[in-house]
Amino acid sequence: MTGLVEPLPQARFRINPWLIAWAVALSVTVLLIGMKDALPWAFKYPRDWVIPLRYWISDFMKWLMNDFDLGLFTFRELTRSIAWLIEQPYLIVKSLLSTGFLKGQGSYAVEVFPRISWIALIVGAVLLGRFARDWKLGALAGVCFIYLALFDQWDSAMVTLSSIVIAVPIGVAGGLLLGIAGHRSNNFRMALIPVLDLMQTVPVFAYLVPVLIMFGFGPVAAMIATIIYAMPPMVRVTMLALQQVPDEVNEAGRMTGCTAAQLLWKVQIPSAKHTLMVGVNQVIMLSLNMVIIASMIGAGGLGFDVLNALKRLQIGEGVEAGLAITMLAIAIDRVSQAYARRPPPAHDAPEGNWLSRHPYLLIMAVIVAGTWVIGIFTPAMNAVPEAWTITTGSFWSDVVKYINVNYFDQLDAFKNFVLLNIMVPIKRLLLALPWIAVVGLVALAGLQLGGWRLALLTGLMALFLAAVGLWAKAMVTVYLCGLSVIIACLIGIPIGIASAKNERLHRVVSTVIDTLQTLPSFVYLMPVVMLFRVGDFAAMLAVIAYCIVPAIRYTDHGIRNVPRPLVEAATQTGCNRHQLLWKVELPIALPEIMLGINQTIMMALSMLVITALVGTRELGQEVYIALTKADVGRGLVAGVCVAFIAMIGDRLISAWVRERKKQLGLS
Repeated sequence: MTGLVEPLPQARFRINPWLIAWAVALSVTVLLIGMKDALPWAFKYPRDWVIPLRYWISDFMKWLMNDFDLGLFTFRELTRSIAWLIEQPYLIVKSLLSTGFLKGQGSYAVEVFPRISWIALIVGAVLLGRFARDWKLGALAGVCFIYLALFDQWDSAMVTLSSIVIAVPIGVAGGLLLGIAGHRSNNFRMALIPVLDLMQTVPVFAYLVPVLIMFGFGPVAAMIATIIYAMPPMVRVTMLALQQVPDEVNEAGRMTGCTAAQLLWKVQIPSAKHTLMVGVNQVIMLSLNMVIIASMIGAGGLGFDVLNALKRLQIGEGVEAGLAITMLAIAIDRVSQAYARRPPPAHDAPEGNWLSRHPYLLIMAVIVAGTWVIGIFTPAMNAVPEAWTITTGSFWSDVVKYINVNYFDQLDAFKNFVLLNIMVPIKRLLLALPWIAVVGLVALAGLQLGGWRLALLTGLMALFLAAVGLWAKAMVTVYLCGLSVIIACLIGIPIGIASAKNERLHRVVSTVIDTLQTLPSFVYLMPVVMLFRVGDFAAMLAVIAYCIVPAIRYTDHGIRNVPRPLVEAATQTGCNRHQLLWKVELPIALPEIMLGINQTIMMALSMLVITALVGTRELGQEVYIALTKADVGRGLVAGVCVAFIAMIGDRLISAWVRERKKQLGLS
């Protein structure tokens, strides 16, 4: 009897449905391009369909400032009262640090009492660093302040420091209170998070206009804009810090009979102090990052010096003022970080009297009083003598002049090659795409990565760009941002990999990127404009230099955090260094690297608004024109468009990272 042999089941070839969906979507896009003449509305959003949102916002702002009456006072009077309240402590601090206490106005002002001596402030910086950690940190803080004195940046730096001293506590207090409210109420937190997203992604220029109209031109308006810009990280850190307080700590507080207020202020806040100090540090650094931008509405100080140097293309003066901001940022950043990590005092430490517990304050008080008295008879004690100051302005100008004279042809040829062969074709491609197809592709990406909610969110945000009549400028923004981010990643990711593999290189790279992160964004514009003139190419180089840091930092961090057992297992199976990197470390670190790319996109978009000063024709130009014309609606709508581009990238990348971490078992 012959047995029947059953045929082996044949493997079925399964096509990924997402590949079919993308093939269909791309085919429709190509079809639309072929029917451009028959469907002109799909390529240029019809003017009749445009939502006049900018005019609605401008009309609302006019009504708010001119006609809105709160009964006892108008809205204009309310905003001016708030400005007056902030101005009073600012004037006191400015008198202490910068101008001295004056009697009279303008040229008739007479000094009644001198400002704190520059020598006393340098000693104070050293003592503060010693108190926060050790004498090494004190020496670093002292060197940073000595730079301000020797390079004739002291007066401007003290004006800047005066505004920081007022803006930071207000930003910290406001962020702390909002964070507490968000921690206690889920509904409030759900409403707060989108607002924080907008505050962190809308370009600063966009809300300079309403701040300027509500609070007037001057340092107070600049401080309020700084507070709005710097507060969101404090809110987020506060909610996170309170959420991370251990349950046993909360239970212990309740068992001792604490009320809700006592539990918050005497148990939870002290327990979360170290995490909260991270938020304080972020407020400080973002406030310093606002220094130059805030000078556009009257902040003065170092920001005004950098902006003025950029306008006159005085690279030397601009570099010195920009480095002064960096030195101020380094000193404050290092001291605040060290204070955040400072261990609490031991419980068995001898109490003694107040003076014995605070020797550094006593020393500082004696030095301030002594230099004040000596300053009455010795002017050099109050102001840095001009003979002691130095400058490198002519050196930097000569360097740029030498490069332009000897290498202009090579630089110009390189610029033209990149423009004609890379930048212009990509720009034309994006501008030629039908807006309706791009909106559909963005929604499809959201659907694949995060489901219908993400598809609806990203699709509506992309549609908003067309609906407000700014599609073309949005595509130019995407072209400049996308190209800059790609180049920044091509440079930054290999550097991050090399840094993770070599400890000595890691220390060097960390120092360099820390310095790059503290440099004001405007400083990047000056050398590229001097070498390559205004235009898209100069803007792209400035954006790359500004946004490359996250690509390096997150790659380094991702490679270093690959679980050691996986590396050891791969090594034992015979993987060489090349295989270990490409088959184990990079796949595991990819979610972290993608988060770095996400941050690179955010920083690139924030820098693009500033590059409008060098002739770019994108959404940043809209925001800048709105600032010069005090057009609230135009600035806010363009700013929201930039924010939506950033949020589309953020939501898509974050969804991909979450899914990838689940696949790798890392979530």
